[in-house]
Amino acid sequence: MAHIVAKKALAKLAETCYRSTHFTKQEVEGLLHVFRDLQTSKKGKDEMKMDRATFREVLHYTFAMTDDILMDRVFRGFDQDNDSYVSAQEWVQGLSVFLRGTMEEKMKYCFEVYDLNSDGYISREEMFSMLKNTLAKQPTEEDPDEGIKDLVEITLKKMDHDHDSRLSYSDYKTSVETEPLLLEVFGPCLPAAKQVHAFTATFSDTCTDYY
Repeated sequence: MAHIVAKKALAKLAETCYRSTHFTKQEVEGLLHVFRDLQTSKKGKDEMKMDRATFREVLHYTFAMTDDILMDRVFRGFDQDNDSYVSAQEWVQGLSVFLRGTMEEKMKYCFEVYDLNSDGYISREEMFSMLKNTLAKQPTEEDPDEGIKDLVEITLKKMDHDHDSRLSYSDYKTSVETEPLLLEVFGPCLPAAKQVHAFTATFSDTCTDYY
């Protein structure tokens, strides 16, 4: 009975969710099918909510993400109501930006990922934490922290347009609009084109009669 109720809820969600995303209705149905399959593969899991561990598995195995800090922040970006789960609707809306977002949407998303304490700014300390986690992978004779500190200062010099020693969204947006390669300056938090193509194939061709 619960399974039938969940299927009806997903069908109803597909009717309206696609209007606020970059997906067609058929693609939304496919994404919900993928979501349900991920949940039903976990015994005892709520079909309508994905926990952090399952979501991280998707990021790691489907989108080749490995950075713990960034994966946690991507999860928080999807989990819009902060209930520690990604609902079916949050899944579709999050993937709309993740896979097909406009540049404006991607800039807002990346900035929120990088703003580790969600105070509206990316501080020196936050830059250092992310860059250290991303770059300090190989042993070296020199102190890697010093190199990362230098990189933080170089980044601030390039992107801190109001010279307040931190990056506001305005600083970040202006910098990325001038130099698009700065979009993921503090670490990969968007999937590469190869992963986008492979994942899209799992839902765009999905049969829609499973309801």
